[in-house]
Amino acid sequence: MEKTRGKKQHAGSYRIEIRGLVQGVGFRPFVYQVASGLGLKGWVENRNDGVVVMAGGSENQVVEFRDQVIEHAPQAASIESVEIREDTTELFGDFEIRRSHDISNSVTEISPDIAVCDECLADMRSQAHRISYPLINCTHCGPRFSIIRDLPYDRQHTTMEPFEMCPVCRSEYSNINDRRFHAQPVACNKCGPRYRLEIPGESTEDLPEMVTRLGRIISEGGLLAVKGTGGFHLVCNAFSTEGVRKIRQMKQRDGKPFALMFRNLEEARSYVEIGPAEERELTSWRRPIVLLRKSREITGGIADGLSTLGVMLPYMPFHHLLFEKLDIPALVMTSGNFSEEPILISNEQVVDQFGGHVDGFVTYNREIFNRVDDSVIAVIRDTPMVLRRARGYTPSPIRTGTDLEGILGTGAELAGSFCMGKGHLALMSQYTGDLKNLETLGFYQEIYERYCRLFRFTPRMVVSDLHPDYLSTRFAVKLAEEDPRITHISVQHHHAHIASGMLDAGLEGEVLGFSFDGSGYGTDGHMWGAEVMRADYSGFDRLYHFEYIPLPGGDKASEEPWRMGVSYLHHCFGEDLYDLKIPLTERFSRQEIGNITGLIQKKINTPLVSSAGRLFDAVAAIMGMNYYSTYQAEAPMLLESAIDLSETGLYPCRIEEDQVSFSPLIRKVVEDLHQGTSRGIIAAKFHHTLVDLIQQLSMEIRAETGLDRVVLGGGTFQNRFLSEKVMNKLEKEKFKVYLPHRIPVNDQGIAAGQLAIGAHRQLLL
Repeated sequence: MEKTRGKKQHAGSYRIEIRGLVQGVGFRPFVYQVASGLGLKGWVENRNDGVVVMAGGSENQVVEFRDQVIEHAPQAASIESVEIREDTTELFGDFEIRRSHDISNSVTEISPDIAVCDECLADMRSQAHRISYPLINCTHCGPRFSIIRDLPYDRQHTTMEPFEMCPVCRSEYSNINDRRFHAQPVACNKCGPRYRLEIPGESTEDLPEMVTRLGRIISEGGLLAVKGTGGFHLVCNAFSTEGVRKIRQMKQRDGKPFALMFRNLEEARSYVEIGPAEERELTSWRRPIVLLRKSREITGGIADGLSTLGVMLPYMPFHHLLFEKLDIPALVMTSGNFSEEPILISNEQVVDQFGGHVDGFVTYNREIFNRVDDSVIAVIRDTPMVLRRARGYTPSPIRTGTDLEGILGTGAELAGSFCMGKGHLALMSQYTGDLKNLETLGFYQEIYERYCRLFRFTPRMVVSDLHPDYLSTRFAVKLAEEDPRITHISVQHHHAHIASGMLDAGLEGEVLGFSFDGSGYGTDGHMWGAEVMRADYSGFDRLYHFEYIPLPGGDKASEEPWRMGVSYLHHCFGEDLYDLKIPLTERFSRQEIGNITGLIQKKINTPLVSSAGRLFDAVAAIMGMNYYSTYQAEAPMLLESAIDLSETGLYPCRIEEDQVSFSPLIRKVVEDLHQGTSRGIIAAKFHHTLVDLIQQLSMEIRAETGLDRVVLGGGTFQNRFLSEKVMNKLEKEKFKVYLPHRIPVNDQGIAAGQLAIGAHRQLLL
């Protein structure tokens, strides 16, 4: 509909349907203000499939209304479509906001949780009934997904339902000119949820006393369990070795880096490099953890041996109040859970599980209904790339051009997540953690059931990984067994990685895919992990892969990189490996190494693996950088952090038919170690070798097939040095290169790839 000029406009009645992320973001009050400003009459209401407006006015007025709604929508809103059609003429009084309706199986989007806005922070200092109120919010900010139980998004469908608004809050909620007009979680010191501090022997709800005591505990190296937006955090002074030690001991987390919350950008700049794109992400309404390059070291035990640090800024009012009482620039703020278990959300459960481990509990009496961990972002070539999709992103969908209705991708094992199709939307669940135990599986099943209810989802096809023992695969099998109407198909892990990247970029047709990660079950019964494939959504041809190498001890080798180091050395040097006199052979005895080579020779629990991740492990172990991993991908991360950026050399490798052998590289690494070459130079040459290999294979395959679109997938491409160099080199050769940024490139993105493949397979059934 365009503006009509040059002729008289007659008033009519128009129905306007707006779809997208338009609930829980102050959209109805915004629509009211735009409509009233233009002199339109009528009404607006929430429905579970979007926002509906009935407007009485001229065609020009309605077109202007549409344009203003699209151009000036609230920052957290995302408009997918605006449809206008003439309706039966209706007489309207003034413009009004009507009660919400639940009318169909179609759904609107649900807002993620939004960081506290500057206006609310100012109100916290000036509004008499909200002075220092630690749960202040408005239509522009505050909890959303974490408190919602059902649609449409109204107070009675959230965990704010038990808290009756006081007369002052009610008047704000009802005043169209107030920023809290129809803000569902609106509350104040008189009527809202309250914080509580419990320390051994006493408790208090007095906020000034609470933050003063917390400041003292933190400054003295104490450890706290603090309730956040989507779950509890364990919190301590980032500069206290004792506090950091307590968290590591409690979580049984020996080396995994901790994220820090800095007071503000200026404090963060003292420790990390922040570019314009990274600043935008840090200060955005999503407030994720952003991986930033260190400019100076911080306390030992935070991110030892790594060149990057995970940084976030305060996103709850309470965080701001707490920092006012602290004279330290940063806090460790890590997930409140024990190792391998979901983040805790229950006040009672956290006291029961953390009692005796922490020096105090900070809770509030509003329930967290949907647990959501902090999201993690990395910026690559000025583009933010989501590495962990959770708070601030979930449950916003990925829009596609494909009908995905009724299809469910159940994901892999690591970084568990599912993805369900609703119309043309791919709805990714939040990060659940690794699906290796019953606790995490229970969380996964819980959110699946909630997504089904929230998004009116009924599965008709379920897509899983090929690996039969993944809990996500068993979940898919069980769904299909319980309902014969559900079709179950399996998809190869690395094909799903490439399909995920294609979905992220909106690609159709064939692409050249490089899928590099730790491991995934292959169609030949071996473990894959470094695959070069010609692929589309329908299938793939495996063109090249890394040479198969024995994996001594199976999964244990991913926890003990020295085993993979021995395997590569044995492959290259045979029995001569004992006399190499390099860090690895000096660290382990002849008997220990012999135990591993014995497994390899006898083929006992030594499956063959073609894996980029295990190659990184082997090189790091051979260099003496990492023998035992205390967290996933520790060896690759240390290897990337060690790179000497001034080094441009590389090592040889050998392409034999469809396999890439790294025996020449391993021999040269050993030679460099004998010559005293620094770790930084060896690490740089290793990375440059992989970049050069990807470029060489891309050129050869393009010459044979004409494929010039390259999709990078798999956790290895979280390595920013590798990804940036690959993209730069290939683009110089006129390739179009795609690295997913909305969907995680790691295994959390597997489910989205499964969903896309399932949609195309369904067309063939």
